[in-house]
Amino acid sequence: MKTLRECAVGETVVVAKITGAGALRRRMMDMGITKGTEVTIRKVAPLGDPIEVTVRGYELSIRRSEAERIEVR
Repeated sequence: MKTLRECAVGETVVVAKITGAGALRRRMMDMGITKGTEVTIRKVAPLGDPIEVTVRGYELSIRRSEAERIEVR
């Protein structure tokens, strides 16, 4: 399955699953990244970290390592 990290700028995807457990999973869910949520890739920093996404109408920056844990379709 494709991860959020592999998506191109401007692409809109739907969250299928958040892998991992504990604090990271809870943090992603608290920020609004839940199963079935649409996420649009807005920008990627020159060195690839962080990634700016639009989720539920607001911009959010997440680390590349966090984006690897979010499976999308």
